[in-house]
Amino acid sequence: MKRYTPDFPAMMRLCEMNFAQLRRLLPRKDEVGESAVYHVNNASYRLTIVESTRYTSLVEIQQIAPAVSYWSLPTLSVRLYHDALVAEVCASQQIYRFKARYDYPNKKLHQRDEKHQINQFLADWLRYCLAYGFTSAPLNADSSLLDRFQ
Repeated sequence: MKRYTPDFPAMMRLCEMNFAQLRRLLPRKDEVGESAVYHVNNASYRLTIVESTRYTSLVEIQQIAPAVSYWSLPTLSVRLYHDALVAEVCASQQIYRFKARYDYPNKKLHQRDEKHQINQFLADWLRYCLAYGFTSAPLNADSSLLDRFQ
């Protein structure tokens, strides 16, 4: 089987797109503990700023409704790099670090391009939220995240 080679330029384009879309859903204040709730169809998601520094922020995206008892609700941790204008998933469910490439097969059954797939999932989710979702609070039109460098 041919060894998977990550496509770095494609990954960077994906992370740049994720940054641009995610900042539109973030809370107005870029402060630890700030959160925004977003509704899409019958599901609700909370975006919480967990960490905020000059050059990076860590955002947790968590499904909060509908509550289902027989499986855990999706959670993503996304690191935003303000100087590079990229956002990448750094944790999802019980996976806390994604390698650029996995040998396949492997003990944890990760796909060879798991990192790219989870960031593509974020891109698809953001596109879906922006197209069909709503929030009861105003969204960021001009995010304070970019104000740091002006």
